[in-house]
Amino acid sequence: MTLQTPHYLIDMARLRANMEKVAHMREASGAKALLALKCFATWSVFDLMRDYMDGTTSSSLYELRLGRETFGKETHAYSVAWADHEIDEAVSYADKIIFNSLSQLDRFGAKAAGIATGLRLNPRFSTSGFDLADPARPFSRLGEGQVERLESALDRISGVMIHYNCENGDFDLFDRQLTRIEDEFGAILHRLDWVSLGGGIHFTGEGYPLDRLADRLKAFQDRFGVQAYLEPGEASITNTTTLEVSVLDIIDTGKPVAIVDSSTEAHMLDLLIYRQDARLPQEGDHRYQIAGKTCLAGDIFGEAGFDRPLQIGDRVSIQDAAGYTMVKKNWFNGVAMPSIAIRDEDGTIRTVRSFGYDEFKGSLS
Repeated sequence: MTLQTPHYLIDMARLRANMEKVAHMREASGAKALLALKCFATWSVFDLMRDYMDGTTSSSLYELRLGRETFGKETHAYSVAWADHEIDEAVSYADKIIFNSLSQLDRFGAKAAGIATGLRLNPRFSTSGFDLADPARPFSRLGEGQVERLESALDRISGVMIHYNCENGDFDLFDRQLTRIEDEFGAILHRLDWVSLGGGIHFTGEGYPLDRLADRLKAFQDRFGVQAYLEPGEASITNTTTLEVSVLDIIDTGKPVAIVDSSTEAHMLDLLIYRQDARLPQEGDHRYQIAGKTCLAGDIFGEAGFDRPLQIGDRVSIQDAAGYTMVKKNWFNGVAMPSIAIRDEDGTIRTVRSFGYDEFKGSLS
């Protein structure tokens, strides 16, 4: 039976292929890998991912709890700012807690005395091409960047987290920037037990020199005597998932437009935030703009090409639809939220979660 659209479809064979690259990186380098839940938190596939990764890292109390309850293993807690009413619960779930600032460490460090404690280190540069996502943007609130301030905390922390990569598939750039960190912060790194290099390293991508990355991470750990962590979010799930949609109407206002039963704002919000096009079919000369069904004028997925004219009811598969989608989906316009389905390695497709009117109503008051 064909599943009703819209739905996200996770391909377990593709997911396992990514996980095998993660496992190779871990084995060859000695570094550990934590799933970044801010990117992907669809816990129905954690049974597979758990065998290949060391745990999870989070950006909030709820992500932290989800990681502890559904993934287990190492559970790292980070938040840009913990609230008074959150900190005790956060410590109860975490193996490590990473404070964003010295003031947060001063305020809550005693509460975390029973677990490993760290600070976020901001090297004041990044690979991000988007100001919105650049942790090194002017006046950034993300982490401590002054050596003197970091040194003043060394008697209270055992590690640091450094998140400065963003979809970085260039190993040579990663290498150069890690060398900058070593040169500027080496005296601090030598006094730590662990260092997280964050996420954003696209090491599961096609053609990435995985063994060179593993050698570089091993050398980093050997030089400073630390346990290194990576926090792959997008790298864990890239190219594993599609958003399956159906054509509801076809109109022509100077170009053919196919309206589908989905929405960028509700189901692939990053396309709007970063002004990007979805990965749509480009397999023929019959060109269409693929548009969402909300009242937002700019609710457009992008341009697509097909080998025959589209018909109402046709299915369109939007590729690479796992990262920062399911964690951001919303009820804008009351558009039906995509269900979540899994294609098992034997080809069987099953729905693991669907959303109806009751969830829409229950999200409001």
